Amino acid sequence: MRKAHNLLWACSRACGVAWGLRPKVVHWLYVAIVHPTISFASLVWWPGCQTPSAKKKLSKVRLACLGLTGAMCMSPTGAMEALVGLPPLDLVIQGELRSAAHRLWSLGCWSYLHPQQGHSCIMTRLQKSDPIFNMGVDFMRPVFNLEPKYRVTMLTRKE
Repeated sequence: MRKAHNLLWACSRACGVAWGLRPKVVHWLYVAIVHPTISFASLVWWPGCQTPSAKKKLSKVRLACLGLTGAMCMSPTGAMEALVGLPPLDLVIQGELRSAAHRLWSLGCWSYLHPQQGHSCIMTRLQKSDPIFNMGVDFMRPVFNLEPKYRVTMLTRKE
């Protein structure tokens, strides 16, 4: 969170209420830089994101909303996010988690060693709550044949 806040603060120095970057550019910076920074490896730290204190910290990344709207610092974050059309960060993280879990599950890379413990329980939770995780997938794992189909023969001068 501190890293994302510092990134936003560095970007916010380039814009003010009446000067600086256009709102479109601030929106792009937020979506292209801050979202990937915050949601990186969300599959690993998602259970910690569900606590009220983590949700409160996530809601403090609001400098992008202030830069987009030019609102006062006392404006509520949820209202600014709704006006601008940005989803709350905890929902963005859950979306990233679901897509990463589904990708790993469909590739057959998900480990079920202890399905009721640790991060393995995430997939059992998702399978109970979301029916898409119980559906089959139409996917073929690529197979690479790296053996050459030709043979090189080096002849000597006499041959």
